Amino acid sequence: MAAEADVIVVGAGLAGLVATHELVKAGRRVLVVDQENVENLGGQAFWSLGGLFFVDSPEQRRMGIKDSRELALQDWMGSAGFDRDREDHWPRQWAEAYVDFAAGEKRSYLHELGLRLMPNVGWAERGAGLAYGHGNSVPRFHITWGTGPEVVRVFREPVLDAASRGQVTFRYRHQVDELIVESGAVVGVRGTVLEPSSEPRGVRSSRTPAGEFELRAQAVIVTSGGIGGNPELVKKNWPVDRLGRAPERMITGVPAHVDGRMLEITESAGGNIVNRDRMWHYTEGIVNWDPIWPNHAIRIIPGPSSLWLDANGKRLPVPLFPGFDTLATLKHILSTGQDHSWYILTQSIIEKEFALSGSEQNPDMTGKDLKLLLGRVKKGAPGPVEAFKQHGEDFVVRDNLRDLVDGMNAINPGPPLDYAQVEREVTARDREVDNSFSKDMQMMAIKNARSYLPDKVIRVAKPHRLQDPEHGPMIAVRLNLLTRKTLGGLETNLDSQVIRPDGSVYDGLYAAGEVAGFGGGGVHGYNALEGTFLGGCIFSGRAAGRALGRTLG
Repeated sequence: MAAEADVIVVGAGLAGLVATHELVKAGRRVLVVDQENVENLGGQAFWSLGGLFFVDSPEQRRMGIKDSRELALQDWMGSAGFDRDREDHWPRQWAEAYVDFAAGEKRSYLHELGLRLMPNVGWAERGAGLAYGHGNSVPRFHITWGTGPEVVRVFREPVLDAASRGQVTFRYRHQVDELIVESGAVVGVRGTVLEPSSEPRGVRSSRTPAGEFELRAQAVIVTSGGIGGNPELVKKNWPVDRLGRAPERMITGVPAHVDGRMLEITESAGGNIVNRDRMWHYTEGIVNWDPIWPNHAIRIIPGPSSLWLDANGKRLPVPLFPGFDTLATLKHILSTGQDHSWYILTQSIIEKEFALSGSEQNPDMTGKDLKLLLGRVKKGAPGPVEAFKQHGEDFVVRDNLRDLVDGMNAINPGPPLDYAQVEREVTARDREVDNSFSKDMQMMAIKNARSYLPDKVIRVAKPHRLQDPEHGPMIAVRLNLLTRKTLGGLETNLDSQVIRPDGSVYDGLYAAGEVAGFGGGGVHGYNALEGTFLGGCIFSGRAAGRALGRTLG
């Protein structure tokens, strides 16, 4: 059977588009197969906020942020905690290469494609409290003007232009079931043609078969994403020894098609999976009141001021404040025996500090609507946040603490909260607000955040008592655990070539994006610094496309 293209790309998400773009520039013919329909071109990246990790960027310098490659690498390695000689061999090299990319040509590479950034830089994942430990020492979270759809667009448009010339072909509703291996090399894919689907982007589609297919090429790049939409696989890979028991209930932060199928298929063909127990799930999930996919979750991207209580009404320990240390917080919540926790805050805090993940939850930035964006500085919560406050099943709004706790208990999936316990935590916290000095580490963190001008102006509320009626009403939010990212995956070298279990290169087989742990089989190690997921898709997809562009006959 003749080859249909030079390269087959399995998965039409961001990593697949980037790899295809690079192959097109090298003059190669590309066949892109995906189990979803054309509406899902761009994959999970379309739904993202478009956050990108840059180091010593012009945006940082304009904000007075002093960053460097050395500081970023210290933060990355302190967060990653690489400790496995075999499995972390390539991830360590990917980590250093990615930080070099983020401090070097990443910005110009994307700028030349037409991508532009918001002028303010966010401070995500602020860390565990030590200079050499987990977290970002400085703000590095750059939001794309146009969010996730714009990140997709700058690669989609040149790829579609190549498709119009016949250099790229798309085969939608083609579900790969097997890699074709001949003489020790991957030479194609086989699978099932699924019945046509007209479902909108993100909506679960049919898996009813309508035929079979076999396609051949000189090489195959797997860019099929992670496991976040497959709760059974998440639980199967759960690191009980590190995070404790697997949660009984999680809501889902990605569409159902993020199912992890290609991981097993590639492993069965002889590719090596490493660090499969490393994953990244959020603790601030809320049930989408207007869902698109099953069990649809939205993440609150919080400022630092909300009081965080566990399911028993006890304040989370230092430094588990909103936006500081995701996985340490996840571990603590699970240790309580429950799968949920609570924020207590005020109207003043929600107006300034609550942002929601997802392009669809930020119509001003996604739509590049400057007038709508400027509305964020006015009184009142952003429209999508206010809609969740009014309609979301996880929100309780009351005028006083007694009624608030009663409302929390009305939606509480765990043991009833004791009012006296909650009052003790709220009152103790409020007493720390009345002075310029405080021993409360969260109050110190709020003051530190407000020393950064963009946080003070648009992101962090002025400290106030939670029971101050001038800042009311009081609000409680039930926080659910939320599936999101796979940090381990197919082991790859710096050219994105898949590695066999014996350490040798697998001829004809490449992997990029989340299926490869965003590079190497786990470039993040145990912890992510945020803004690094889209960038990992771009960096690893680029590596695969460029390597094949150089080496194919």
